[in-house]
Amino acid sequence: MSQLNRRHFLVTGLAAGAGAAVPGAVPGVAHADGGPVAAAGRSLAPRELRADPFTLGVASGDPDHEGFVLWTRLAQEPLAEDGLGGMPQRPFTVHWQVYADERLRRVVRAGVATAAPEWGHSVHVEVDRLPADREYWYRFRVGPYVSPAGRARTAPHPLSYGGALSMAFVSCAQYEHGYFTSYRRLAEEHPDLVLHLGDYQYEYTRDTYTIPGGNVRDHEGPETETLANYRQRHAQYKTDPDLQAAHAAAPWLVVWDDHEVDNNWAGEVPEKPEIPQPDFPARRAAAFRAYYENMPLRRTSIPRGVGMQLYRRVRWGRMATFHMLDTRQYRDDQSCGDGYRNCPAAADPARSITGAEQESWLLDGFRHSRAQWDILGQQVFFAQRDSDAGPLKVTSMDAWDGYVASRQRITQGWVDAGVRNAVVLTGDVHAHWAGDLKLDYDDPTGPSVGSELVTTSISTTGDGADSDPAAHPFLAINPHLKFYNNQRGYVLTTIERDQLTADFKVVPLVTEPGAEVHTRATFVIEDRVPGVQETYLRPLDPAMRAQQQITAEDTVRQETERP
Repeated sequence: MSQLNRRHFLVTGLAAGAGAAVPGAVPGVAHADGGPVAAAGRSLAPRELRADPFTLGVASGDPDHEGFVLWTRLAQEPLAEDGLGGMPQRPFTVHWQVYADERLRRVVRAGVATAAPEWGHSVHVEVDRLPADREYWYRFRVGPYVSPAGRARTAPHPLSYGGALSMAFVSCAQYEHGYFTSYRRLAEEHPDLVLHLGDYQYEYTRDTYTIPGGNVRDHEGPETETLANYRQRHAQYKTDPDLQAAHAAAPWLVVWDDHEVDNNWAGEVPEKPEIPQPDFPARRAAAFRAYYENMPLRRTSIPRGVGMQLYRRVRWGRMATFHMLDTRQYRDDQSCGDGYRNCPAAADPARSITGAEQESWLLDGFRHSRAQWDILGQQVFFAQRDSDAGPLKVTSMDAWDGYVASRQRITQGWVDAGVRNAVVLTGDVHAHWAGDLKLDYDDPTGPSVGSELVTTSISTTGDGADSDPAAHPFLAINPHLKFYNNQRGYVLTTIERDQLTADFKVVPLVTEPGAEVHTRATFVIEDRVPGVQETYLRPLDPAMRAQQQITAEDTVRQETERP
């Protein structure tokens, strides 16, 4: 950061004043008190800061019509094994400013927050009392160091639809399997909002979860089990410049899946219960704390005891309500030993993937919704996916197929509530999919009652390959499924009153940096017309047809093979 920009930060800070920290609040959490109240002043450079502490970038998240969360975390040595980022074990005062213009001239909010060592020197600022439906920019300062700037925005007023909403959603970024090119290309789209649906980081130590030809990068440190491990791993991911660009481009809504803790964990049960993990509750608590420390979340998500409140509702005016779900923390353990199984226990009505309290909260949200679009941001495949062309029903026990009654209650809930347009967004499976949602998947002629859009991975499983979507056997076995692609990328949507348009974006490779992005297919969901309609499909290079003959076993293996 140039001296000129630093001087400008200090001068505008004096002009705008500072918001107050929340009395008695958790360290690292601050709020804007509604206006300038006191001079920010010039803080002297702390002697212990011998290097730029903004190595992990900046982020914003959870916007409403009055504000949003701002986030950063101080780390002079982000990969330090103790997880402390090379920071002295004392609090630091961090100044923040919000601007009305991209050139960072017009300060509209300013304040101070405390970056405390017990919270990994993270900072969460809840900015409020801003005008609705506006773009803003922000940055931080500690001592002589000024952070990069980020872009945020407020949602439309609750009674307004606002303009078209550009929303991207992503999932599954294994640092070792490839470069985060898709994050960079997403940032270049300038979306209004980004949803991350889980597997933000992976727990494995190096050379454990490998791709053909070998991993292109290595994790630092052991498999994540302690708070220090998780802090170090989050920091390594946050140092990636493409991920930093995506965070700085727009506010994010984040939820975890399994790898933020342990592959396929369920409630209080680790992936492999047959291998004793007497400290799994402590491992889970460490992962939760590190997740909060490293994400732009509101104070309602501060971990308390052994749990963390992550499911929540975010409204984008009258246009959309985002129901962000947690399908890990409260679920029953997977049936029949996990994996793809023909498992009668999956239909047990007592089994739940959300837990009773979250299910009740979601159904109540459907009943009270007045949104044009009700969008479920969640982790695992919602629609039925039978992998067996014969009489057996062989489905994934980790997905909603392993919790059939839970899925049925929630689907029936939005139908009974008269939800105008129900759309489920999904990650987890490292491939693009699109399909229709049914009350009865065994009756392919029955009506569709919703739509599901599934994003591929950012990098997990490596480059992947293109193919004819119609050639995937799952589409013939499950006629409600309409699209499949096994390249890396993200989904970019445009949400309007009369339709939702989803562009399935892909990059040709992630084992080398800098690939360009293109749209593989486009699907539209029309207002009050449940189900997806294909409007564009990029022609497949004839050479690609022979490159990959897809089998059901290929997909099962890609989704389930882990160390």
